[in-house]
Parts: sequence; structure tokens; C-alpha cells
Amino acid sequence: MPTEWAMDDLVHAEFHAGRTDSGPMTWAQQVMWRAATLSKTQHLFLNLRRVLAVPRRAPDDLASVARAIGALVGRHAGLRTRVCPTPEGANRQEVAAAGQVPILVVAGDGDGSEVAAGLMRRLGDVAFDHAREWPVRFAVVQVDDRVRQLVLIFSHSTVDAYAVDVVLRDLRLILLRGDLRTPAGLQSLDVARRQHGPDQPRSDRAVAYWARQYERLAGTPFEQVAPELTPRLRRGTLVSSAVATAARMIAARHRTSVSTVLLAASTALAAGATGRQICGLFNMAHNRFRPEYVDAVANLGQIGFCVLDIADRPSFFELLPRIYRVALDGYSHAYYDTAAMRKNFETMGYDYTTAFLPHYYFNDVRLPAGNAVDDVAERSGSQLRAAAERSTFSWTDGLDVASWHRLVHVVDAPDAVGLTLSADSRFLPPETVEPYLRDLERLLIEAAHRDVGWPWQPGGRG
Repeated sequence: MPTEWAMDDLVHAEFHAGRTDSGPMTWAQQVMWRAATLSKTQHLFLNLRRVLAVPRRAPDDLASVARAIGALVGRHAGLRTRVCPTPEGANRQEVAAAGQVPILVVAGDGDGSEVAAGLMRRLGDVAFDHAREWPVRFAVVQVDDRVRQLVLIFSHSTVDAYAVDVVLRDLRLILLRGDLRTPAGLQSLDVARRQHGPDQPRSDRAVAYWARQYERLAGTPFEQVAPELTPRLRRGTLVSSAVATAARMIAARHRTSVSTVLLAASTALAAGATGRQICGLFNMAHNRFRPEYVDAVANLGQIGFCVLDIADRPSFFELLPRIYRVALDGYSHAYYDTAAMRKNFETMGYDYTTAFLPHYYFNDVRLPAGNAVDDVAERSGSQLRAAAERSTFSWTDGLDVASWHRLVHVVDAPDAVGLTLSADSRFLPPETVEPYLRDLERLLIEAAHRDVGWPWQPGGRG
């Protein structure tokens, strides 16, 4: 547990499960572990933070909630897994059969949500000690001796956002019922054994696909334009209800996903401004298409890669189905052994740490509901522009290192969408961050009512 937790603020939940176990890390875990070791600030971005209100019909005394947490950890081996180094210098997962989980207890008022939000920020800003901590931290907010809110901070080294949803679903049910009798989904160690065994041929196919696609990008011009700042990447976020509405309108009209619309817009704006005819796109794939992985409590997310050819200068509406097809191709080749991928790039003569720097990264980390396009409320252009006047921009913590010079992340925000651009200061000066996000918003507002021609700059700017 973090050293800042005072002992007199803690209670402990006991868990009891089957047997201890150990094994290799999953492919996605290897990537997260490497990212954490390369940057001192990665945890600010990678820690997954959630708040869960105690259901009204559930027992809400502290003892009952602690028992529910113990039952949850006993059910999911991924939540009682530590990552430990081996004498050979590798890392392995070690699953405990029994133990205790610390729970921070904090007093609040009202419904406890304000205190819970503060706890989520405070506990989420502390890096995990994976050799000593469990990969999830628990805190509860009590009001008049009744637990109103639970705060959970997950290490992305062990679970992804989809696994977090599974865990929260199970926790709600355990709070209501006291236990769950249905079998749990696959856990992190189960996934790792599949990946290091029967899934290896699929990895081989993905490695070969990446090699073929990357050769199409050879010689992409890319030059440093400014001195490096510290931290190297500056990050700004635009929170916009106009983007949320406009993207849903476009997705509904063109029968595609909101994520595809946002990927197309972010790519078009960057590529159009630089005149690129071929783009390398890297985006996060959840790898849960296989039925056995739907409820897995593990980190399955890996980066997909595809190449987009725009030499014929398509309009924005023409770009949508094209980007959907290439992105789908990338998703289908996003399940691979990361060590084998790195080795293959090095064999081809590329520096794996810098090979992707000239290209674009996109990651939509919103909950699945954010892609829903049913019953979209149409808004006029003037209404969308009025909503854009209420959008807010803010700077957030920078990053020390990244594999790309331009990274766009999409997050949930109340009745809005949060768009974060991380810009490598050597290639994109910090003063370009907010204008890019504002232009992205304007492009979507315009495309909600009419097609936008190449080079896709809002208002017809070339």
C-alpha cells in the first residue's frame, strides 16, 4: 500500500482462494511494464481510476463492504497478482491464494461523491509498487457510519478498461448478493499461458503483417523543428459537448462508430495540414473479439497498426469508410508477442524505439456507451457553434517519452468528450496544441452538416 496511507485510517479485507500460482506476463503487460520503466510520469496516465456508489439495496456497513471486497479479490486472481523479477532478469506474475487487502476509510458528507472524486485523484497520482502492492487500491467514503462510495485505482499493468468494467459489475452484484456463484472469466495468468503457447501462430502472422505495412512508410520525411523541452511531450485537453454531439450525428448518418469519426477527423486534420499522401496510424485494440476473452480480467489491449493512403485527396465523407476498413485491418493484427515484434523490426534494420515517431497514435478510452448512436439529437450548425463557445481547454501533466510525435486520446466527460493531444516539443511546438484541438472541434461541427473537401481544414482553409 502507498506509504502515505495512515495505519489508523485502514481496515483490511481478507480473501481466500485456490492455490498460489506463477507464470509469465501477458504481451500487453510487457508493454505496460516497459512504459512504466521508461518514464517516471507514465502512472499518471496509466492508472485506471473509478468510483462506484454503493447500491441502495446493498448492506452499507463497513464490515459488509469489506467482506464484499474480499470476495471480489478472491474471485479474480488478476486482482491478487504481483509482478516480481526473476534471477534471470525477466518478470513473472505471482498469484496469492490468501491474504489481506488494505482499504482506506475516509469520512465524507452528502452522498460522499465530492470526497470520492478527491480520493480518486489523490490515490491515482501515486505509482504502484508492483512487487509489494496488489494491482488495485480500495478506499471507501463513509457518511454517518454508512459506506456511500467506493474508490478503486487499478494498475494498467494487470487490467485494461474492459476488465475494470467486469470487476465493477461483479462488485455491484457481490455487494447486493454477498457472493457470486457463476465462474469468473479468464484471468491474467490464464491469458499469458495461452499467449506463450497455442496463440503463438497468430502472433507470427501479426509480426509479418506489420513488416509488410511498415515498408510502405519507408522514407517518410520528418525533421526536428525546435529544441526539446522538459518534459518532452506537452499535453492539452479540450472538453467539448459540441464534439460529442457532432461526432454522434456524423456516425449515425454514415452508419459507422463515433470512434471511427474521431479517428478520421484527428488524422485528416494532421495529414491535411502537412500534405501527407500516406499515413501510418497506430491505435489501441482491445482484443476481446474472441468469446473466451469477453469477461477476462487481464490486460489484453495492444497497439494496432495500419497504413492509410490518401494520395487521391478524398473528401471527409469519403475518408470515413476508408479509415474504417484500414483500422479494422489493424485491429485484426494487434495480438502479438511484443518481444518478437521488436526483434523483427531490429532484424529489418529499424530502431524500434524511434521507428514510429513520424506517425500518429489514437486511443479512444471512453466506455462503450460513448459509441452509442441511437436516438441522436440533431443540432443545427449554430447550436453546435454555440456549444463550442462553452468548450474548455486546459494543460495537463506532460510525458517524458512516447513512441509517436502526436498522440490523441479520447476520454469520457460529463455530457461531453475530452480530447487530449500529446505533442512532442521537438516536432510540434506547445503553442500548436490548443489550435489543433479547436480546429478538430470546428471540423466536426462543419462535417455534421456538409462534406469537407481535402485538405479538410475547417472553414475551407488550406
